[in-house]
Amino acid sequence: MTALSVNVDHVATVRQARLVDYPDPVEAARLAEEAGAFGITVHLRQDRRHIQDRDVVELRRTVRGRLNLEIATDEPMLDFAERVGPDQVTLVPERPDEVTTEGGLDLIGRGDQLRRAARRLVAAGIQVSVFVDPDLDQIAALDAQEEVTGFELNTDAYTRASAAEATAEFAKIEAAAARGLAAGREAYAGHGLTVANVGPVAALSGVFELNIGHSIVSRAVLIGMTAAVKEMLAAMAGGRRPAQLQ
Repeated sequence: MTALSVNVDHVATVRQARLVDYPDPVEAARLAEEAGAFGITVHLRQDRRHIQDRDVVELRRTVRGRLNLEIATDEPMLDFAERVGPDQVTLVPERPDEVTTEGGLDLIGRGDQLRRAARRLVAAGIQVSVFVDPDLDQIAALDAQEEVTGFELNTDAYTRASAAEATAEFAKIEAAAARGLAAGREAYAGHGLTVANVGPVAALSGVFELNIGHSIVSRAVLIGMTAAVKEMLAAMAGGRRPAQLQ
């Protein structure tokens, strides 16, 4: 079965709205793992709009599975990752005015910058992944990135597609996953996934892990983190390609 990494960023979003000490994303991570999550993901943004440095430090101490830290490739973020030592860093693009990550890294145009960042992280004993759009040219550009061992496919366009567009968007994800897997890298996917649309992605051959946050945290507001994680895991386990994607 495809593994689940729960992103707890938006537990911190609720906390930061009032600048208090609750709800605690570290506690949310504990509950997610106890409910069956393989690991925990957090995005430490440069503007610290949700996750804070202290959260990552505490998560490094308490997470039992894989701690995946999403960061931009700027020097302060790399310095922080080297000090804390998460199991994996996923390098992501970041703009201060975006509501959420709006697309994948430009692996073609920023290949040298990515290579320098990845080498630093690998030297610190950290596995490196990249967040990338399901574009075959971008996936092919990973061939020049020896230090990068994994890639997370951006599923946003698929999750927003109309019924008429879903087949084409899903085909891009499938082809990109196959290309990256053939090159020997570990495949992940995420962005915009919910219990309603996760099934086909969870059923993709070779995709090891899904990174899901907003929909789980939103559901947890109503039914609790434990139930929300179990609900997502059930949707993933029942994943199958619907008729319109055949």
